[in-house]
Amino acid sequence: MLHQPESDTLLAFAGLSRIVIVSDAWEPQVNGVVRTLRTIADELRAMGKIVEIIGPDRFNTIPMPSYPEIRLAVFPNRKLAKLIDEFAPDALHIATEGPLGMAARSYAHKRKIAFTTAFHTRFAEYLKARTGIPLWLSYAWLKRFHGTGSGLMVATQSLRDELIARGFKNVRAWSRGVDLSAFNAEPREDWNLPRPIFAYVGRVAVEKNLRAFLDLDLPGSKLVVGDGPQRKALEREYPNVHFAGARHGAELARAYAGADVFVFPSKTDTFGLVVLEALASGLPVAAYPVTGPKDILGESPVPVGALSEDLQQAALEALKIDRSHCRPHAETYSWTACTNRFLDNLVPTRTYA
Repeated sequence: MLHQPESDTLLAFAGLSRIVIVSDAWEPQVNGVVRTLRTIADELRAMGKIVEIIGPDRFNTIPMPSYPEIRLAVFPNRKLAKLIDEFAPDALHIATEGPLGMAARSYAHKRKIAFTTAFHTRFAEYLKARTGIPLWLSYAWLKRFHGTGSGLMVATQSLRDELIARGFKNVRAWSRGVDLSAFNAEPREDWNLPRPIFAYVGRVAVEKNLRAFLDLDLPGSKLVVGDGPQRKALEREYPNVHFAGARHGAELARAYAGADVFVFPSKTDTFGLVVLEALASGLPVAAYPVTGPKDILGESPVPVGALSEDLQQAALEALKIDRSHCRPHAETYSWTACTNRFLDNLVPTRTYA
């Protein structure tokens, strides 16, 4: 592992003005990783930092098998090295473990420079869901991938505890934030659906465990806002569910606020930005007691959601919660605080023999 000498740490952090972030997840993808990186970059620039995000949009790409909306860079090593060299960063952060992440890691090893990584996605669980590759094999690879970095950033305490138990080293806390100016309890979308409305917002993909929500016996209506590879199949399978498609900006904010309960059926997310967006929109949350929801909801002094292995019970309990409690809890999650923690976790790209 590459280490920064302790005597140089404070001076080095003060000089981190040029930051490069390498990510296989980037625009035009719509997901929590992209939203996080875009917002962090904007916040850093507002602090006077010079930030470069290198994503698949700069490379020749191919569609990801079974998920064509995601494009994977093809043989990116040489061009990526040129882009990083030309930018001459003070800090290198590798956000993902895909082709670009692997190329950036290889670059850092060849240059003998320090770097940080992040655990945004349960890559091992997603691979098992899509290909059947056993978890132990994927986690062994992930531990090797992150193990040579100088810090692995994770979003929640429960995930940090889990990764440490799996043998990951140098795990650093890094929470998330929510755009409180974009998401509000008003105005609300008039869905013209029977009440109460139980809503899901996010990618419509196998790893999101949507059938666990769609199979529930609930009063009123079920609403799905978002798009993804499972959407057409689920629309055919669940004709009584309202699929609204992807929403963005003010339309997305109204979509949240116009529902009565936000149901988050995923068991594999590492945080769940949509949970914060729902709370900021005054929407109580129903979820399984897993990493992400249990960390976010568990920090509130008053109920803002319900957690249960019985998702139907959680949804019905969430329906009883006072919506006015939700927004104040979301307001405790600041993107500025999130960005400051990210900056604190970075390490200088000093070269070592």
